[in-house]
Amino acid sequence: MLSKVQKIIIKDTEEYVFQLLKDDASGHDWWHIDRVRKLAKNIAENELEDINLFVCEMAALLHDVADGKLNNTEAEGEKKVRNWLSQYRLTKKESQQIMEIILHLSYKGGTNKVVLSSIEGRIVQDADRLDAMGAIGIARTMAYSGSKNRLIHDPAKKARDHLTIEEYRSGEDTAIMHFYEKLLRLKNEMNTTVGEQLAEKRHSYMEDYLKEFYAEWDGER
Repeated sequence: MLSKVQKIIIKDTEEYVFQLLKDDASGHDWWHIDRVRKLAKNIAENELEDINLFVCEMAALLHDVADGKLNNTEAEGEKKVRNWLSQYRLTKKESQQIMEIILHLSYKGGTNKVVLSSIEGRIVQDADRLDAMGAIGIARTMAYSGSKNRLIHDPAKKARDHLTIEEYRSGEDTAIMHFYEKLLRLKNEMNTTVGEQLAEKRHSYMEDYLKEFYAEWDGER
């Protein structure tokens, strides 16, 4: 159960993040944050471990505030989050847990090898990755590609393996390449039992989508 003070902090944080991200058109908008928060709560409620719901929800709400894609530098984004948390009387452990989750959550083209130590971190990471899958994941991929002036598909371009973070963010991919470089790999990256179950259905949906996409691309139907 959240305390009255924790509920106030969460409400303040909702408004802060909403104002920061409400106009984003890259798929990292407020509604992405809200979905990740809801998924994290859903997973937490169905996991058997003792879970700090306050840490889960705060990390989910703030996870993209520090993202390098949405700031001039990752250091700038990290400072935003630390400044926001410093306004409140959180315990040292709570602040550290929230920051650890936020700073080590991102997929980063598979280059992120940090294993989150807390169950809260593993839950929020699963929630974020689930929102990159399925129908929502497809929509977000197209939105992000469009925002970066990337093509939907180019048959001459093939998915790449063993990317550095610089290569992953270079803009040399297409929307369809992104399926193979990230989205279809996420099913095997889940941390929790609930996350694994939800990922199965979303993964299957993306596979079916790609079959239909290629058939239509080739004029078969």
